[in-house]
Order: sequence, then C-alpha cells, then structure tokens
Amino acid sequence: MAEPAADAAIRIALLQMPCGDESHENLARALEMTREAAAQGARVVCLPELFRSRYFCQSEDPGCFALAEPIPGPTTEAFATLARELDIAVIVSVFERRAPGLYHNSVAVVDGARGLIGRYRKMHIPDDPRYLEKYYFTPGDLGFQAFTARDLRLGTLICWDQWYPEAARLTALRGAEVLFYPTAIGWHPEEKDLLGTTQRDAWETTQRAHAIANGCYVAAVNRFGFEPDPSSEAGGIEFWGSSFVAAPDGSVIARAPEAEASILLADIDRGRIAAWRHGWPFLRDRRIDAYAELARRFIDPPPG
Repeated sequence: MAEPAADAAIRIALLQMPCGDESHENLARALEMTREAAAQGARVVCLPELFRSRYFCQSEDPGCFALAEPIPGPTTEAFATLARELDIAVIVSVFERRAPGLYHNSVAVVDGARGLIGRYRKMHIPDDPRYLEKYYFTPGDLGFQAFTARDLRLGTLICWDQWYPEAARLTALRGAEVLFYPTAIGWHPEEKDLLGTTQRDAWETTQRAHAIANGCYVAAVNRFGFEPDPSSEAGGIEFWGSSFVAAPDGSVIARAPEAEASILLADIDRGRIAAWRHGWPFLRDRRIDAYAELARRFIDPPPG
C-alpha cells in the first residue's frame, strides 16, 4: 500500500474493549478488532493499557508477575505479524519483563514491514487505592519519545502520564502530531454517584488542554466494564470507557460510549495542526530561558 501524500489525512483507530480473565481471549479479541479497524481505513491502531489481563494492580499479588513478558515477545510478535499483513502500525501495551524483579508498564510500536520500531516505558507510576502500580512497575528510563509510523509522528504516553503537562509538552517537542494515551481508568463504584461526573470530566479536560497547549491531537483509549478487586469482596473498579480524540483546538472529534466495545475512528489532519499553531503560537512564545525551576520538586517559600 502506498504511503499517503504529506498533506493527506491519516485515519487512526482506538480499540475500546473489555478485558477478561483469559489472556488468550483478550489477545484474540484485540487482534480481531485491529483487523476490523484496518478494514475501515485505519493506518494506526492503539490498544488500551494492559489489555491482555484484568487490571491486576488493584492488589499486591506476586503471582501476577507471571503475566509479564519481554519485548519483543509473544504479544508484540502477534501484532507485528498482523501489522505486516495489513500494512498498518499498532501501539501495543505490554507488561514488560526486563529481568527478574524488574518490570515496566510499556508500549511497543510496530509498523508494517518494519516490525518493532520502538518502545516507551511509563514514566509516572501511581500508588493509590486500587491503583497499586508501584508494587509492579519500575518508572520508565527511556524518557519521553515520539516515533514515525505510517507517515505520522506519534507520541506514546500511558495513563497516569496523561495528567502531567510536562510529559505532553516534552513529547510534543519531539514532533508528535498525536499524543496517544493507552489507559485503564475508572470509578470506585461506591464513589460514582458523588464524584463520578467530576472525575471523568477532569480526565477529559486535562487531556483536551494538552491538545490546545501543544497544538496537536490527543487520543485516549480506555477499557470498560467492572473488574473486581481479587483481594476484597467489596472492592473493584468500574472502568468508564469514554475513549476520545481531541483536535488541536481541544474540540472532541470522536468519543466512545461508557460501556460498549468500540472501534473509534478519527482522521488526523495536519492542516488543523498548522492552522492552530499559526493562530496560537505557544511554541514560539515559550520562555525557554526561564523554566529551569521546573526541574525542582517544589519551591519552598523563604523563611519568615
């Protein structure tokens, strides 16, 4: 398949899916949805975070380390084979086994005949009730990255990264035209009535703001459905789906429902990136000589 012209729109797909107990079934579902997305014209397909299993980070269980695999490994090889057949790129979430006792929450990018072209390791690792990721994952050590696949410059970030403007900015500065955020986020069911709308609105708003401030597209793909906490009869997370794509002006151009498997398609138009950045030249006006203190944890007030 010929590459598109530089000014042509490039179709992307986000695969919003439920994730069950059987790893092989999750993989088969993801492969089939990827094939369907390609049939609908998608050239870049992105999967949700840790799609091959239930979200195991709700509890601390050393047995869950058996779910990890290397990169390259079985999951990346399966998608590399499919990407080669369909002449597409796929952003694949992997629980990466780097060495015994050393694991990462990672994504691998496979691109048609080129195969595996790179990986990103999640930089921001949460440690909150039912999101106990620090037990499982070492923070990423590859920095913020962007890759060129299917004639698209794409940035790969993961879930908790999506709350940090620094991560979005540094990835955009590497030329990313789309910031992809594979995600696993949802409600504590007992909090949903009180906080649910506020929490989900904050999640969407902060990512739309990244699109505006960086003049690029943002694509967030989530799983959906209730997944129990294996360590507690009362726990669990209701993942809220609601995957979406925001344009450079922050407008949502595609959105999936809360609780439905979806192949969410959106066309990436570089003209919208250029038009927004010409009108709102945030990159031009950055005071790069004045930001050194961003490298500090906090700026304590002077005594007295």
